[in-house]
Amino acid sequence: MIDKNIVKTLVEEWLQDKEYFLVDIQISQDDRIVVEIDHADGVWIEDCVELSKYIEDHLSRDEEDYELEVGSAGLGQPFKVEQQYINFIGKEVEVLDGDGKKVKGILKDVDGRNFTVTVEEKVKAEGMKRPQLTEVDHTYDMDSVKYCKYLINFK
Repeated sequence: MIDKNIVKTLVEEWLQDKEYFLVDIQISQDDRIVVEIDHADGVWIEDCVELSKYIEDHLSRDEEDYELEVGSAGLGQPFKVEQQYINFIGKEVEVLDGDGKKVKGILKDVDGRNFTVTVEEKVKAEGMKRPQLTEVDHTYDMDSVKYCKYLINFK
C-alpha cells in the first residue's frame, strides 16, 4: 500500500510558493489515491493536471500500481481545513452543530479552531411585545461541529 505521508510530502513540495492549499488526501486499500486541493479563487484544471503529473513522476508504478485522482474540494462540500473557513468569511454558510441543530448565517470570523456565524433570530427585547429579528453571533469549534459548508445561492 502506498504511504500517505509520501503522497502528502509530494503534494506539499508542489504547493510551495503557490497560493493553493491541501484539503485532503485519501488512499484506499486498493491504492486509489484522491488528492483535494483548493484556492481562494477556485482551482484550475491545468493545475490539477500539473500536480497529478508531479506525483506520478515521483511514484513508481513498478513498485506499486495505483490510481490517482487530483481535484478541487467541491463547492458546497463541508469544509475540512481552516483555510476553507477563512476563504468564505463574509459568505453564507450552513452549520450542523454537534447536537444536530442546523443554522444558516454569515461566516463572520475565524480565530484558530473557532469560527463565528452571524444568524438572524427572533429575539424578544426588554419592553417589547413582539420578538424582533436580531443578528446574533454563534461561535463554534471546528472539531465539534458535524459540518460547515458554503451555501450556494442562485439569486
